[in-house]
Amino acid sequence: MIKRVFALLVVFNLSACAELQNVINELPQTGGLSNEDMAAGLRQALDFGIDKQVTKLTQKNGFYKNELVKILLPEELQKVDDALRKVGLSSLADEGIKALNRAAEDAVKEATPIFVNAVKDITFNDAKNILLGEDNAATEYLTSKTQTQLYNKFKPVISNSFGKVGADQIWNNLITKYNNLPLTNNVNPDLTDYVTNEALKGVYTMIAVEEKEIRTKVSSRTTDLLKKVFALQD
Repeated sequence: MIKRVFALLVVFNLSACAELQNVINELPQTGGLSNEDMAAGLRQALDFGIDKQVTKLTQKNGFYKNELVKILLPEELQKVDDALRKVGLSSLADEGIKALNRAAEDAVKEATPIFVNAVKDITFNDAKNILLGEDNAATEYLTSKTQTQLYNKFKPVISNSFGKVGADQIWNNLITKYNNLPLTNNVNPDLTDYVTNEALKGVYTMIAVEEKEIRTKVSSRTTDLLKKVFALQD
């Protein structure tokens, strides 16, 4: 009886050790990287993404000629766009859309300092969770850390930009003409909140593009640190 109990204990312990070894084998190997190296690698990747992709959005046509982030009319205003094009006012409709995108391009210039501060705060635990996360885990991290601040920065800039780039006059003209068309219901939307949120989406979309590049393409890891850190998630 004692021998049977002993044998069962041996089998149980061997099974437990095997399970433990499986868990250990599944843990990511750091390849000699320190905790600070891992965090620094993530910071570097995000800094590159911000510098490369967010900067593009601040340039003329950064939104307007980028199909990934181009701001179109909100659904309730699509009828305005359609109606104007049907009566030969396509150029006016195009100017209205361009004005929305110009305002977003202007506002995104406020983003970089906020992103830089968020990146500085990345810890080893943040880095580890991001590396083991989905392809957009770093972007999601930045979204959680910056979205409220960016919204508060973007909104007044977009409001001012509407005046600076003439969006307020363009849209007043556009909507006035639409409201004068027969058989239409008058509209008078406030587009500031809509464009602010679309600008935010555009920023995070482009950061996600760069993150995916670095995660999936070794050639996009342009420094030794990036190569070592992202090799951990390959």
